[in-house]
Amino acid sequence: MTDAAPYADVAQRLAQVHARIEAARARAGADAVRLVAVGKHHRAPAIAAAYAAGQRDFGENYAQELADKRAALASACPELRWHVIGPVQRNKAKLVVGTALVHTVDRVPLLAALDHQALSLGVTQPVLVQVNVAGEASKSGVAPAELPALLDAFADCGALRCVGLMTMPPAGPAESARPHFRALRQLRDRLASTARPQVELRELSMGMSDDLEVAIEEGATLVRVGTAIFGARAVPA
Repeated sequence: MTDAAPYADVAQRLAQVHARIEAARARAGADAVRLVAVGKHHRAPAIAAAYAAGQRDFGENYAQELADKRAALASACPELRWHVIGPVQRNKAKLVVGTALVHTVDRVPLLAALDHQALSLGVTQPVLVQVNVAGEASKSGVAPAELPALLDAFADCGALRCVGLMTMPPAGPAESARPHFRALRQLRDRLASTARPQVELRELSMGMSDDLEVAIEEGATLVRVGTAIFGARAVPA
């Protein structure tokens, strides 16, 4: 975890991604869009290289990988903000509570486990609800029809706050993702008109390396980008 040579071009790649985001934002007339740099299967020096180039928000898919990097980089990168962007098991709640944002809440039992852990630590945990807009059996996320009931469940939480929605479209060309991104935005806009305790649907997490422009045009406030910043994923150790 000490060899930074493979990540020498991270700063340049990061700048290119920021330029893409700003160009898309300008075209769409959108407000600020936050970049979450995804470090899945890249070692701590990759994160440190992006941090040194000014990046502060980082996403991880796996709870244990997040915990390991969090410990390794705590001193060197004190302003780093961790995001959980992969599925979370209830027994991993203790590894993800305390992060900047959990993007993948999709069921009441997980919501309850995260709330219990946050209450025990005395922290408020912001989360997003992941929505399976396309209805893919292989994808995590709550069905759109079941989303209102899940949002209602936040009223029973003492330490969780839902701040928005997240989705992952089916694999395919960038333009093929547009209707799914648009559907999430429209769903958010409909549901935002109903006041719910502990719910404020201001964030939309959608868009990755290949389709971030389309996502921003459709209303993304957070984009999750890995390959365009760090290159092809390394094989897990």
